[in-house]
Amino acid sequence: MIAPAQAHSSFSDAITLARAGGDFEGPLRSAIHAFKYEGRRSLAGPIGDLMHSVGADVLRDAHTIVPVPLHPWRHFRRGFNQAADLSRTLGPPVVHALWRTRATVSQSGLTAAARRRNVAGAFRLSPLLSTTTRERLLRDRIVVLVDDVRTTGATLHACAEVLLAAGVREVRALTAAARELQ
Repeated sequence: MIAPAQAHSSFSDAITLARAGGDFEGPLRSAIHAFKYEGRRSLAGPIGDLMHSVGADVLRDAHTIVPVPLHPWRHFRRGFNQAADLSRTLGPPVVHALWRTRATVSQSGLTAAARRRNVAGAFRLSPLLSTTTRERLLRDRIVVLVDDVRTTGATLHACAEVLLAAGVREVRALTAAARELQ
């Protein structure tokens, strides 16, 4: 059985509430790895169902889901964005509001401080986002950021800062799993 991770938001003053589907270990870790690295995209549904169930409070009253973006080259190589696939299972409209402006090294194996440096300035509003969409689905709205795994929350924090600067009222975060940095 997968135990849900506790609600947590102390990693970021830009995020009001965060929750994860479970701890990044055992069957959940295996499922996320198969989904992300083996391209088993059919796992987005069951993982998304877990996130939806555990994250009901995060999703409550949310207007929009924003997936954490991959850099275009990483997206091209992988063939999909796992955060976008998970986002589509959660209910509210999905808006690809963010753009990763530079390729960052994998956060895996980095210290908390190195993770923050790695993603600092790596995100901005998408150049493909229309003014109409921005006004209708982001400005003064509650937005839920979605990603697969949260460790220190550095990526989520960097994304939340961009969204708040764009006029989002509140940013929450929902991930498939959370893990403690060793």
